[in-house]
Amino acid sequence: MSFGLTVEKLFLIGLVALLIVGPDRLPAYSAQLARLVKRLKSMAQGAESRLRDEMGDDFDAVNWKELDPRKYDPRRIIRDALADDPKPGTKFSVRDEPAAVYSTVKPPQPADKPVAGTPHDSEST
Repeated sequence: MSFGLTVEKLFLIGLVALLIVGPDRLPAYSAQLARLVKRLKSMAQGAESRLRDEMGDDFDAVNWKELDPRKYDPRRIIRDALADDPKPGTKFSVRDEPAAVYSTVKPPQPADKPVAGTPHDSEST
């Protein structure tokens, strides 16, 4: 990641650091910064290796770039969901769903004997 830093901005940061810290202490501070960056990198690699050890093969199977929320467009998702043509692997589209559901429902059958009334228990109250 570049964090929006260009060569000009890095040069300006180095010049300000040279003026604030001074030319005699700047090499020592830059060495400390390098050690800090190396230590942070090794800590991140250690955390990643521990995560891989604990999760097993499932960690490698996840394509993290595919799950980036910035690439999801809600308009495209809704348009795909309401599309007339079903995607491969689906049985029906959204518009076909009510017909598919209602074709499996049987109409109510008339009762053989009419019920005289609701049974009543006089002792229940």
